[in-house]
Amino acid sequence: MIQKIYLNFIIVLEVMFMVVIIDPQTAGIAGNMVLGALIDLGADIEGTKGVMEHFTNPFGHVKVELGKINKNGLCATLADVNAFDRDSICYNELVKILKDMGRGGMSIEAFDLAMKVFETLARAEARIHGVDLKDVHFHEVGAADAVADVMGSVYAFHDLELHTHTVYGLPVALGGGVKETKHGLLSIPAPATLEILKNTPTLGGPVTEELSTPTGAALYVNMVDEYCQFQPLLTHKFTGYGAGKMDLDFPNVLRIIKGDSAIPSDKVVLLETNMDNVSGEILGNLFNRLMAEGALDVTLIPVLMKKNRPGHLLRVIARQQDCDTISEVIIRETGTLGVRVMPFVHRNILEREIIPIEIEISGTPAKIRIKVGKIGNEIINTAPEYEDARQIADKMQIPIKEVMRMADEAFWHQISLGDITVG
Repeated sequence: MIQKIYLNFIIVLEVMFMVVIIDPQTAGIAGNMVLGALIDLGADIEGTKGVMEHFTNPFGHVKVELGKINKNGLCATLADVNAFDRDSICYNELVKILKDMGRGGMSIEAFDLAMKVFETLARAEARIHGVDLKDVHFHEVGAADAVADVMGSVYAFHDLELHTHTVYGLPVALGGGVKETKHGLLSIPAPATLEILKNTPTLGGPVTEELSTPTGAALYVNMVDEYCQFQPLLTHKFTGYGAGKMDLDFPNVLRIIKGDSAIPSDKVVLLETNMDNVSGEILGNLFNRLMAEGALDVTLIPVLMKKNRPGHLLRVIARQQDCDTISEVIIRETGTLGVRVMPFVHRNILEREIIPIEIEISGTPAKIRIKVGKIGNEIINTAPEYEDARQIADKMQIPIKEVMRMADEAFWHQISLGDITVG
């Protein structure tokens, strides 16, 4: 009998996944707070100031001061950007001026990101005021301080190479109350802020002040890859704090965290529907149809429904881009009247590798594939492929559990001898 051998040594994890977290859930987000947090995280100060001064020249004189400040016990970087010749400008004119100035030391990718931020702001204004994009007139974004915030933040973001990592966004604190504007009193958050953040998780309060601005919101949605309610598991963390100008009863700072995650994750959607009038034949066929359409996993759970009728809960995990297709398959195949979709579901996943091995059963050789789950180079679990094991069991006329047991033992034995390697 082949004995299962466990390897008693430590494997250093060589594969790590850098992730970034933008955390505005306490004090919200503004352009100068993003800039301050990125500088605090280690972005090049002189390079950032140079880019800000280059792009603000056509819009008026600007003074940029970057320095440390204490916010209710937290040391943070305050990006104090003061414009002395504020003016308004239309969106098309703003873009033309910025493009005519060249990139000013910014990479092509960084400059394009900055243009996307201004477009986000313009589209929000167009939607709010009911005008075409070309007719949008900025009363704030064209000012030198707002241009400096956007160009400086984007330059610093790329200088730190954060655009090469997965960026998660935690819920945005909006503040509350009302504020005086040229249109009169308006509720907080500002209409443009609310429009920009309409598809992102947000929080009201915790104070009656404006915590998040349109510029900060536009930077946030263009920098973030995925939204999450809670911070992912990280190691080896670096944290930058960007100070807001207001003095509040809590640290008025935006936090940006950079760290390593040993376990990669992907974003999936969860689809559900309840069924109490579908036959077993249809349910059995549904599995194959859904997997063929790209479902990652399909589960049927017996449930007791209204009027004490037995039924099933269908639960499907799918990629976001397959959501509509799979929903339509569920509706057409089952006749259900609706499918619940839960977006922004994050799935921590192990790296996977398929390793073929040879085993011997009663003197007869056989090949079987082993699915290996890893974190870095460390093997976390192994499982023989079901279809391979089933075919061997049918051919040898032995229980499938015996085939799977022998395959698992053979795999670990061959690992111990160095006959196969993982990674």
